[in-house]
Amino acid sequence: METTRLEGHLRDRLADCCEEDVDARIEELSALSGSVPDEERGDLSALSVLSDGTRYRLARYLAAAEGELCVCELTELVAVSESATSHALSDLAGAGLVTRRKDGQWRYYDATERTERLLGALDATRGER
Repeated sequence: METTRLEGHLRDRLADCCEEDVDARIEELSALSGSVPDEERGDLSALSVLSDGTRYRLARYLAAAEGELCVCELTELVAVSESATSHALSDLAGAGLVTRRKDGQWRYYDATERTERLLGALDATRGER
């Protein structure tokens, strides 16, 4: 590991830096790295899916709805075709953000608890910078 830059940083912070200080800081950083859950792929997938305006709005509508909504109902809410709505919902389902259920020719969707929590976190932090 390249420690020259870290040594310089510690020297600036501590005024006096020795190899033991660098080693101790590297251990602290390793512990920090180990404390972060290894759920990166799922988290990035969920955030990536929500970064699209249509998928984000669909997730919002489903979270706000009182129960499941059909693709045809959701298409009325977004300015895209039914095919594009279905594709966006499929992406949301693939990321674990919505559930889907088929009933005859109709497919129904609902927001998962994870979606509601993610959107709630966004709501709670809106305006903070």
